[in-house]
Amino acid sequence: MTAPQTLDRAGIARRIPHSGSMCLLERLEGWDADTIRCSTTTHAQADNPLRTESGLLAPNAIEYAAQAMALHGGLLAEEGSAPSAGFLASARNVKLAVARLDDVPGAMQVAARRLSGDDRQILYEFTVKADDGRMLAEGRAVVVLNTPLATAAESTATP
Repeated sequence: MTAPQTLDRAGIARRIPHSGSMCLLERLEGWDADTIRCSTTTHAQADNPLRTESGLLAPNAIEYAAQAMALHGGLLAEEGSAPSAGFLASARNVKLAVARLDDVPGAMQVAARRLSGDDRQILYEFTVKADDGRMLAEGRAVVVLNTPLATAAESTATP
């Protein structure tokens, strides 16, 4: 059975290591072996877990992109397998076009494209745009997978 082309928030949460309010993406819009496109309105929610007294600051766009990358990996994984442990090792050439995300009207469009990688690390480029196509954030990120550090962190995490 192949992974679906679209998913709601519950379907996304089953494929990434984020749950509850930390699952920031609400809809998978489409994907293929190299790219993924998602949308969300969680940036506007007053109870967003990344929100501070100053609002939801633009650098949090990197977390939205990282979750899209995690979902991409989950979609490429064998059906029914648990989300793979990993972490965002670096974000480079990040350009932020706004100071805050919580005042962006409508949905945000989160996209990532795999540029290179193997079973240990993957290089993605990402964009986060407003519904009207306006660029909010863009950059590149390296995701490191299946590391002893990530596995140790999982085993010591409390439920």
